Order: sequence, then structure tokens, then C-alpha cells
Amino acid sequence: MLDIIVWIIIVVLFIASFAGVIFPIIPSPLVLWVGFLLYHFVINADELTWFFWIAMAVLTVILIVSDIIANSYFVKKYGGSKWGERGAAIAVIIGSFIMPPFGILIIPFITVLVIELTQAKTFDEAVRASIGSLIGFLGGAIAKVVIQLVMIVWFFIVIIF
Repeated sequence: MLDIIVWIIIVVLFIASFAGVIFPIIPSPLVLWVGFLLYHFVINADELTWFFWIAMAVLTVILIVSDIIANSYFVKKYGGSKWGERGAAIAVIIGSFIMPPFGILIIPFITVLVIELTQAKTFDEAVRASIGSLIGFLGGAIAKVVIQLVMIVWFFIVIIF
């Protein structure tokens, strides 16, 4: 009976990790790790190898860094300032609470637009940087989903085979 409850919790945690893509306040990597650790410490401590743990650690670092790099890269690529990059990152979090799930797109766009206009950029340059923030967020979100899927599928492959 305990195994069934733990499996339900693990599946819920894996699903919740994807909510972190829309609600950045949910720490997706941590949620995934709680699922892995629950399996390891409650169900079977022998099945997950050192190779698995090292691979998950590497993928976790990539998961965290990909989001930051994608946002920063695209805001810069589209002419945004450092303040625009920082504003976009904060606005994604605030936007996820104000009007989920659309706030994570609209609020950063408006924030970067305002920040870039206050940085003496033209309206066209500010709009371009704002578009960069959208592309960066979407690129980071896609990367997060793919990496999380790889981690979850790898976990199930290891425990099944």
C-alpha cells in the first residue's frame, strides 16, 4: 500500500514539474529530484545507479542554465539592455501570478518595452528587445520541457529495464 501512495506522489511531482514551466515560482528541478529521491529511499535504493545520479545532476544544471541563457541571449540579440534582461526575468515571475498563464508573456513584454524606452531607445528598438524577451522565454520553456521529459523518461527506463 505504501508503494502505491509513493508512486502516486512521484507521478504528481513529475506532473507538477511541468507546471514550473508556466509558473516559474515552482522549482521544477527540485520537484523532479524529490520524486527521484522518494523512489530511491522508499521503494528501491539499489536500482538507481551512480551514472543515473550524475546524469541527473548534469541535466539539472543544464535545465537551470538553459532558462537563464535563453532569456539573456535573446534579449541581448534583439538589442535589449542588461536592465531589460533583469526586468524580463523578474516580470516572468510576477506575470505568472498576475494573469497566468498569459502573464508570463505579456508582463515581461511590457516591462522590457518600458525599461528599454527609459534607456533612451527608440520605440522600434524597445519593441524589438521586448520580442527578444518573448522568444527567450519560449525558447527556455521548450528547453525545460524537453530536458524534463528526458529526465523522467530516463528514470522510467532505468527502473523498468
